[in-house]
Amino acid sequence: MLDVEFIHLTDDGKQRDHNEDYAGFVEPSSPEEAQSRGWMFVLCDGVGGHDHGEVASKTAVEQMQAGFRKAPASEPLAPMLARLAKEANVRVYETGKQASPGGSNMATTLVACALRYDRLAVAHAGDSRCYLIRGGRANLLTKDHTVANEQAKLGVLSSKEAEDSHMKHMLVRSLGLDPFTTAEVNEHQIEPGDVLVLCSDGMHNSVEGSEMAALAGQPAANLKTAASRLIALANDRDGSDNISVLVIRVRDVERVGMYRGRPYKLR
Repeated sequence: MLDVEFIHLTDDGKQRDHNEDYAGFVEPSSPEEAQSRGWMFVLCDGVGGHDHGEVASKTAVEQMQAGFRKAPASEPLAPMLARLAKEANVRVYETGKQASPGGSNMATTLVACALRYDRLAVAHAGDSRCYLIRGGRANLLTKDHTVANEQAKLGVLSSKEAEDSHMKHMLVRSLGLDPFTTAEVNEHQIEPGDVLVLCSDGMHNSVEGSEMAALAGQPAANLKTAASRLIALANDRDGSDNISVLVIRVRDVERVGMYRGRPYKLR
């Protein structure tokens, strides 16, 4: 049976007087629901420079949670997350339009993951990230939707130049600014002992994936202690932005195969 433990921590940072990050989760209420629906975790970062970033991030998270709870039993994870992200985008967009007589440019990043059996689906828009830590190594499962990253894909910038570019914070995709925005979705198999780290750019701009693996990826690591140390490290090195991290450890999985979209147990 899929079994996970998790912790979410957030911090305003050293220079912000409010927090535009928001996170949430949906936990199955029974073993049957764990098999038919699974778990979902979501973290959003309200886009700085736009109106009501904290409203945008909270709206997106709550819409994702509500949609996941209502999702048909055994709906495939990746299509479901793609659908939920579309619905969250429309909800943030419409909320922005209703925020004031002239409307509001409300936007947020999104990173969400859903887990069921031994499967993981990840959806993201913007530059909030998801890392998979396995065997002491952190693998980035998302790619930042930024101007610098797009230029690197085109060969205009090298990877190093993109990392150092002032355009690495300029988003080319986020929820809320356009009613037709879609999230990027990918799927992976998970194993017992895997650790997932969802974080906002206030974390990953200051802390390397290898450091996340060292603090959160050890089998005996206390997740709350690890998350607290990661936030303290980000604050010590920068602290100019809100810092949020959601750490999920996979304690056990249920091995399944898939036939015509339906799972069957593997012996």
